[in-house]
Amino acid sequence: MNAAPAAPIPQALLERAKHVRLMVFDVDGVLTDGRLWYGSDGESIKVFHAADGHGLKMLAASGVRIALLSGRRSAAVERRAAELGITQVLQGIDDKRPAFERLLAQAELGADSAGFMGDELVDLPVMTRCRFACAPYEAPEFVRRHAHYVSRAPGGGGAVRELCELLMQAQGTLEARLASYLA
Repeated sequence: MNAAPAAPIPQALLERAKHVRLMVFDVDGVLTDGRLWYGSDGESIKVFHAADGHGLKMLAASGVRIALLSGRRSAAVERRAAELGITQVLQGIDDKRPAFERLLAQAELGADSAGFMGDELVDLPVMTRCRFACAPYEAPEFVRRHAHYVSRAPGGGGAVRELCELLMQAQGTLEARLASYLA
């Protein structure tokens, strides 16, 4: 998670992030590095970054709802979500926009209160619908063009943590959260 030093965040970006009440994340390429690993018995193996997980916990503790929306199915994703206290986990979703709409309805929120971090073309229908579209820096250029925010850290290597801290900064909850670790 050795990202370049943070540049000042533009005020317009902070204003956009300030209103996010539901943050939805793709899994492969966002919470993982996007590589697909299979064991000898065909089981899928996923590698998650601990710092991303801690960022998700901090963001949830700050009052932002978290959901996962993935095109693939994986028991590892279920387990990691359970460890992090994430209850909204939709997997095996080919068309993500209707699933995103269901998440909004369940949360009783509009798309103007939601963000999404995705890394692939199949994520664009959600990215173009939500208030705050984000992508890890190694997403294809066409996807990055549709993101309001592109992380400096890679997917599966701190991009989620970086985004969580940006959201908390925009919402005025980051400093208090960080200070709580010194108490």
